[in-house]
Amino acid sequence: MILYRTATGILGEHGGNYHALKERSLDALVAHEDLHGYLASVAATGEAIDAPAPESLEPPIEHQEVWASGVTYYRSRSARMEESKAGGGGNFYDRVYTAERPELFFKAVAHKVAGPESEVRIRRDATWSVPEPELTLLVNPRAEIIGYTIGNDMSSRDIEGANPLYLPQAKVYDQSCALGPGILIQKEPMPAETQISMTIQRGAQIEFSAAITLAEMKRNPATLVEYLYRDQSFPFGCFLLTGTGIIPPDEFTLQSADIIRISISQIGTLVNRVA
Repeated sequence: MILYRTATGILGEHGGNYHALKERSLDALVAHEDLHGYLASVAATGEAIDAPAPESLEPPIEHQEVWASGVTYYRSRSARMEESKAGGGGNFYDRVYTAERPELFFKAVAHKVAGPESEVRIRRDATWSVPEPELTLLVNPRAEIIGYTIGNDMSSRDIEGANPLYLPQAKVYDQSCALGPGILIQKEPMPAETQISMTIQRGAQIEFSAAITLAEMKRNPATLVEYLYRDQSFPFGCFLLTGTGIIPPDEFTLQSADIIRISISQIGTLVNRVA
C-alpha cells in the first residue's frame, strides 16, 4: 500500500483503490507494531474513496528526522572526488567508498521538507547547484525498514567542493529536501532492477535526463540503517536518503523555475519546481 498525507487526513492506495485511514497521525502509523498487517486489513475491508487531487498532497512527514548517506554509488564517488580536488579533499570520498563505515549526515527536519508539486530552493551564495534523486527509506523507531519514498537531496556542489567541512552548508537549508509523493509500505526490499530516473525541464526544453537501477548501489540499505541507529534513538522513526548515482554534467547548474521530475518504479513521480 502507498500512503499519502493530505490536508484532510492520511489515505492509502492499493490496487488502484484509495482508502481513508482512521489515524490522522503519521507518527502513530510509523510506530505501529504491525503496520503491514494493519494496512492489509484496510485494503481488504475499507471503503473505496476518490483519489486525492495532486495539489492536496502534503509532504509525507510529521516528526521524523531526515538523514542522508553519500558515496553509495560509483558515479557519486567519482563526482565528489572531482569537485573536491581544489579544496584538498579529493581522496576523502574514495576512502569513504571503500571503507566499512558509510557516510551519514543530517539533512532536514519536517518544516524544511518540500512535498510533491511544491518548490525546492537553491542557495543564494551557491554557483553550482544540482538535484540528487534518491531512494529514501522510512525506518520505524525499532530500526526496521517499513517503507520507501522518493527523495531529492538538493546540493550546492561548489560549496561542498571548496572544503568537505562545508558539507552541512551545501546540504542543509530551507527546502533543500523534497519527499513524496507517497510512501510505499512493504516488508520486502526493493528489487535490484528498480529504476530511478530524473528529468530537468527548463521552459519547453529537457536540459537533463538520466536513469539508473539499484543494482548500481554499493551499500546495503540495511547496513546504512544499522550504522545510523548506533547510539541514536528516533522515537518517531526517520527517513534515510540512500545516495544517488545520477549526476548532471559539470557544466550544468539549476536555475529558478526549472522543473525536476524524479520517478521510481512502484512508488511514482515526485515533481518540484525550483523557487
